Amino acid sequence: MECEKTERIKYLVETLNRAAKAYYAEDREIMSNREYDALYDELQALEKETGLVLTDSPTVNVGYEAVEELPKERHEVPMLSLGKTKSREELRDWLQGHPAILSWKLDGLTIVLTYNDGKLAKAVTRGNGEIGEVVTGNARMFKNLPLSIAFRGRLVLRGEAVIRYSDFERINGEIQDAEAKYKNPRNLCSGSVRQLNNEVTARRNVQLYAFTLVSAEGMDFHNSREEEFRFLAEQGFQVVEHYRVTEEDILDRVAFFEKKIGTYDIPSDGLVLTYEDIAYGQSLGRTAKFPRHSIAFKWADELRETVLKEVEWSASRTGLINPVAIFEPVELEGTTVSRASVHNISILRSLRLGIGDRITVYKANMIIPQIAENLTGSDTLEIPETCPVCGGRTQIRQVNEVQTLYCVNEACPAKQIKAFTLFVSRDALNIDGLSEATLEKLVDRGFIQEYADLFRLSRYREQIEEMDGFGEKSCRNLLESIERARETTLPRLIYGLGIENIGVANAKVLCRHFDFSMEKLRTADEETLSAVDGVGEVIAAAFTAYMRDEENQRKLDHLLEELHIEIPQAEEENRTLQGMSFVVTGSLNHFASRNDLKELIEQRGGKVTGTVTGKTVCLINNDSTSSSTKNRKARELGVPVLTEDAFLEQYDIPVQTG
Repeated sequence: MECEKTERIKYLVETLNRAAKAYYAEDREIMSNREYDALYDELQALEKETGLVLTDSPTVNVGYEAVEELPKERHEVPMLSLGKTKSREELRDWLQGHPAILSWKLDGLTIVLTYNDGKLAKAVTRGNGEIGEVVTGNARMFKNLPLSIAFRGRLVLRGEAVIRYSDFERINGEIQDAEAKYKNPRNLCSGSVRQLNNEVTARRNVQLYAFTLVSAEGMDFHNSREEEFRFLAEQGFQVVEHYRVTEEDILDRVAFFEKKIGTYDIPSDGLVLTYEDIAYGQSLGRTAKFPRHSIAFKWADELRETVLKEVEWSASRTGLINPVAIFEPVELEGTTVSRASVHNISILRSLRLGIGDRITVYKANMIIPQIAENLTGSDTLEIPETCPVCGGRTQIRQVNEVQTLYCVNEACPAKQIKAFTLFVSRDALNIDGLSEATLEKLVDRGFIQEYADLFRLSRYREQIEEMDGFGEKSCRNLLESIERARETTLPRLIYGLGIENIGVANAKVLCRHFDFSMEKLRTADEETLSAVDGVGEVIAAAFTAYMRDEENQRKLDHLLEELHIEIPQAEEENRTLQGMSFVVTGSLNHFASRNDLKELIEQRGGKVTGTVTGKTVCLINNDSTSSSTKNRKARELGVPVLTEDAFLEQYDIPVQTG
């Protein structure tokens, strides 16, 4: 029996760590929050029962490991998780007669901010609680964060970077490709803060809400958390909504928050309760993982029992077919729901679904409908062997331990419409006037069968003018937009082809590496492609598979006959970096991204690599004193570490203003 419990602990640790890594470091989900919490509680109970706690257990290790793309830094004060409860009575009893501060527990990305002499000096993500990622350049783009404050001592605080639901919906509304839409505000926020182009952060309208004062040099807050909040607000920080509570009124205040969350624009997954008396809270100490001065309250999910009527399978541009559960309508959190995404085949199978099964459903964070449990567990649902759109063969693929269903028919209309939509989008060929609905009409009439046909639409001018929503003027505008799109660049074309895993940035990297030559690109082998900095094996395999396909080659030849591709030319007199090798890391001030600086270096004959070696002329890093891996390597090899400005000055390169 003890052996079985030990094996179960090992399984739970491995499963929870895998799920945490996917959620925090890769912005994807392999299980629901509810399922994670249930497995976590089971692990915690088994550890308490057996006394066995593994070194990599999530009950003693917090969060995710910082990714390599951003500089890392150790926190001065470790950031622990909070103990949690779903019981209101337990929350009240936790007070033990002491007043406390009750506030929102926001669902975004935790940031530690440091101010020196009134200026924002540093912003670091929570990371694994011990080491985080330096995102100072991106934090300067937060819409409500003061860059300068009145307090002139050293100030350290913690806050939650979030993207409001209204901004999330606006951003998703601007994305035509349904598959490319973001899954939830938290993932969008994490990607916006933890990336290399702070211009993107600015466009995403990221905001920060302060929730903890770590230290304020020389200040006396009279042992009061409430005074700390007041001080932060006086400095110009937007603080998380909070209230002082006692055992007498805490349940009323929880009910107040519960009523408000239905229309609250800021993502929240619960509440936080912290003792008002700072000294008392600190005197309680901590466990291996949790401080005892605070506790998190997670909403008890409102569950409704219903009956599964069907599973709808929805195809997308890349052939991915997503399962959506359709059930008898139920009232949840004040609204009627009848649909819930099941996300992928792995989750579908874990639920053991069958038509007619009795299931319970809830809203994750009181917002997103999810299946909680299958009470019947008939496991009779058949995964379709044919695509619901074209009838072509389907295939289950496994990537990163997650199984998904794909249509393998390249001629599937769902793929075609979505593929054409991407092809004409702003970052690709940028053809105005071709919405997804219009493309459907043109495909249905047989006017478009491949990309090249878009540039032959003038032969159908009269028929297009007679289509619903069109007329002589609309048709003329469309044809003029198409003519303008003939003049394009190779990165736009490569991105527009819709090759799996090839985004805008990857397309630019590939084109630059192969000297903007389509012939070099389409004949490159997988080994050569995977060696390109920033590409790797997965992208290389997808690219070569696309280019080896005879039908793709034929269609690409037809398309190239219709286009004029501009080739950027580097002036010989400006090739001042000829033969030099550089490495670029960290955020930049004069360039929108590191790729832009890389492009400038390459235009001047230089080369940018991802690893510091003895051949590296210099490492370009605005945080030249950091202890990052690249900085340490440069110092070991005697390679100079230059700030961006020092690099531009030393090599006589005009400062960029974009």
